[in-house]
Amino acid sequence: MSSINRRNFLKSTSLAALPSLLPLAPALAAPLTNGPAAPTGAPVKFFGDGEMFSPGDYLQQLQQVQSATVIVPDRYGNGGAVEALEKQFAAITGKEKAIYMPSGTLANQLAVAVLSGGNTKVFVPDESHYFRDEADAAQSVFQKRLMPLAKGQACFTAQQLQSSIEGLPQEEVFSSGIGAVLVENPVRRADGRMVPLEEIKKISAYCRSKNIKLHLDGARIYMASAWSGVSIKEYASYFDTVYISLYKYLGASGGAILCGDKIVIDQMPHLIKIHGGNMYGNWLNAAMALHRLEGTESRLQEAIKRANTVFAALNKMKGVKVSALDNGTNIYNLTLAKEIDGKKFQETLNKQYHILMPPPNKDNQTKLSVNETLLYQDTDTIINAFKNCLS
Repeated sequence: MSSINRRNFLKSTSLAALPSLLPLAPALAAPLTNGPAAPTGAPVKFFGDGEMFSPGDYLQQLQQVQSATVIVPDRYGNGGAVEALEKQFAAITGKEKAIYMPSGTLANQLAVAVLSGGNTKVFVPDESHYFRDEADAAQSVFQKRLMPLAKGQACFTAQQLQSSIEGLPQEEVFSSGIGAVLVENPVRRADGRMVPLEEIKKISAYCRSKNIKLHLDGARIYMASAWSGVSIKEYASYFDTVYISLYKYLGASGGAILCGDKIVIDQMPHLIKIHGGNMYGNWLNAAMALHRLEGTESRLQEAIKRANTVFAALNKMKGVKVSALDNGTNIYNLTLAKEIDGKKFQETLNKQYHILMPPPNKDNQTKLSVNETLLYQDTDTIINAFKNCLS
């Protein structure tokens, strides 16, 4: 499975020079549907899941909030904007309670640790963030033995999970308890592919029949919901706990929300403290997420609608092909004909039209990610920009 290395992306493109280009950009931005206005001169970005604000634009967004309703700070995560955000997400997910977390990694780790209790085995997708990108925290800090399944696939099936669990007595001499199961949806390492809802239902039913707790790494669950039509509340209903990111598409500079039963969430404040995550003020992230939370789903739907129009037009242009991924969300394949200079094409879109996309590889292929920034220019403007770059 191919994916873009998010940490090296800026280094490999002309985007590193973007801050110096933006002051020269014309006022392209139009008001977002049912939400805050886009920053003046903001480009359309065919990468990432949402807007990632510069410091100046971040402060401008918060000033909009402050002008409309005074931001109330929290104190060590209690009260103010943090409490308001937690209540919103408890309602959105249908869970009893929610708590702010300083990072998604801590949310995942503490959720699985509490759900597992003293049992050690945790079944995870081989391609999951929990298994591949959290520095072996489960093993080194929480003494969990991770049992990866379905290498090279977005997720395991219920049958694969059942077979692995039921095969343990024949494979291991001494039994140890099964702590929890984790599912990531959608999966970053699988280019944002979703786990089919019917498979989630089967996994959930099996885990509940065996009294095994189930955690959802739903960092990008808004993407899965927008592209599948399944509500966030329904997705969450099949799991005991769910984590949602605050920065991937809600504009915050960091932070996460963990939702679940009160008996689980009430254990979190102490665990956050002893693992060094209890910060005095979290309102900068919470206020931004609250600001952009309202209307997020409708804006994503509008972005999908515009993307369909843009991509249909691109597919009528000679030498251009855009295709969706199987079980995909907001990431699409773009293939340019060999005679097109992909690097020049990308640079012209960036510098002349303020439309940013990842650079094509040696095969003239890249990936386009759909997000709210597609609302910053009208569809005809975007289509004409691509057309002009091909001429």
